[in-house]
Amino acid sequence: MSVTVPNGPQLATLPAEDGSSAVQILQPSGWPLPKGYANGVAADGRIVVTGGVIGWDAEERLADGFVAQVRQTLANIAAILAEGGARPEHLVRLTWYVVDMDEYLANLKELGRIYREILGAHYPAMALVQVVRLVEKAARVEIEATAVIPR
Repeated sequence: MSVTVPNGPQLATLPAEDGSSAVQILQPSGWPLPKGYANGVAADGRIVVTGGVIGWDAEERLADGFVAQVRQTLANIAAILAEGGARPEHLVRLTWYVVDMDEYLANLKELGRIYREILGAHYPAMALVQVVRLVEKAARVEIEATAVIPR
């Protein structure tokens, strides 16, 4: 059995506050650059993981509509990260669960604007999955996040 190994990945490195390498965006040579996500991320440090986060407030009231729920969900993730000592630039993975893929696709520009407003221009590895429903029946989106705080 033979394995072909490319010349090696191109790595984009984001500096940590102390100047050390915190996160490496993995971009294999010759692949097109992804838009709004990374193909892969390598990081070293303390892991902060969220559960499935939805778009409700502290009183468990869901925001009205898909886009508003995404905004609240991302704000909730930022708050959980802060509680763990992490910042949005420490994110290495997001997994989005949506109940309507067409609703997601129809709102891409607004979602991108909201994402950048709340989490900045750092794009971790992401997956998007359409599901039949979420535990909270009125929830339109649920997102899991993983962050790595540099040592």
